[in-house]
Amino acid sequence: MFLFNVRVYGILINEKQQVLISDERTQNVSFTKFPGGGLEFGEGLIDALKREYLEECNVHIEVLKHIYTTDFFEKSSFNESQIISIYYQVKPLEPIGIEIKEKAFDFDADNVIDKIESFRFIDINALDLTDLTFKTDKAAWEKFIKMNR
Repeated sequence: MFLFNVRVYGILINEKQQVLISDERTQNVSFTKFPGGGLEFGEGLIDALKREYLEECNVHIEVLKHIYTTDFFEKSSFNESQIISIYYQVKPLEPIGIEIKEKAFDFDADNVIDKIESFRFIDINALDLTDLTFKTDKAAWEKFIKMNR
């Protein structure tokens, strides 16, 4: 068992001033977060974030700036590891290559794998902290909003 789980996430704002979020279900747990995921051994943070966006959203991104790094203890919801999350603001270098949904947790019916996800845009002024599941995402969003006032 690993003691630390390093995660990297991207806050993507489109030209309509909407933020991209991910609704996911895994191990019978549903949650909403920013796109991203786990750092793999031998990978840097930026490369991991670019890989995650390509895997999850089928889009190449540019990393613009660091937003937030976890500064409190956060235990994983799925195992006994401590989560360390790093957030960056990103922009797409091409159109996003996946279907964007309108409703939360709007999963495709034929998708019956261990992890299912869907993506949607929310107006940055409409995204509330209660829309996000994890404490780290909430802290990153608060930091992002303060940086962009």
